[in-house]
Amino acid sequence: MVASGNHERDWPNTGSFYKNMDSGGECGVLAETMFYVPAKDRAKFWYATDYGMFHFCIADSEHDWREGTDQYKFIEECLATADRQKQPWLIFIAHRVLGYSSDSWYAEEGSFEEPMGRESLQKLWQRYKVDLAFYGHVHSYERTCPIYENNCVSSERSSYSGTYNATIHVVAGGGGSHLSDFTTLQTSWSFFKDYDFGFVKLTAFNHSTLLFEYKKSRDGKVYDQFWIHRDYRDILGCDTIGSCPSTTLAS
Repeated sequence: MVASGNHERDWPNTGSFYKNMDSGGECGVLAETMFYVPAKDRAKFWYATDYGMFHFCIADSEHDWREGTDQYKFIEECLATADRQKQPWLIFIAHRVLGYSSDSWYAEEGSFEEPMGRESLQKLWQRYKVDLAFYGHVHSYERTCPIYENNCVSSERSSYSGTYNATIHVVAGGGGSHLSDFTTLQTSWSFFKDYDFGFVKLTAFNHSTLLFEYKKSRDGKVYDQFWIHRDYRDILGCDTIGSCPSTTLAS
């Protein structure tokens, strides 16, 4: 599973949302040729895929994602058509940080996000009850609280239970290259930061229990984690226990 980023796609006058020269002239051709993704149009690197109990909606942050665009329509359709009986855990992915980040450059921009990043998308994440959103681009690790419109809806840090409240946003960009500096400004929504190389592991035990782990590359040990124990009826929109399946077809 890959997502297109600035070093794969961006080049002036080639249709990318950004006009920089970060792709070195590749213009997305190399990534589109090397990596198979189930996209309807390989030149537009957005697509949906399932893995076990997870439904992934992978956006292409190098094409316009704002309301009214083709990609916005795809994102809403991908989220809206997720079969939460089969894949109860809904994940949004993009390369650039369309959610929240304490990266120093984003802080200088004043929005703590890719400019225009979440303004169009946050209502979709909330409406369709997206559990987690993942980003790269910033070469470090950061995890937010469950957040909607800049406000934490829970102060809990290690275990979330009951009904869905809001999406947790994770920057997991410490896979290589140089590390990115955090701003010295302290934000209430940033629960954990790590200036190091690392990766994330998700374990879905069933339809209502998930374990999130962040591990450092240097030793493979867990440095950040949390559990989600949620009410499955809330995700399916069931009113009574009898109207919901007791388990998922994926379990």
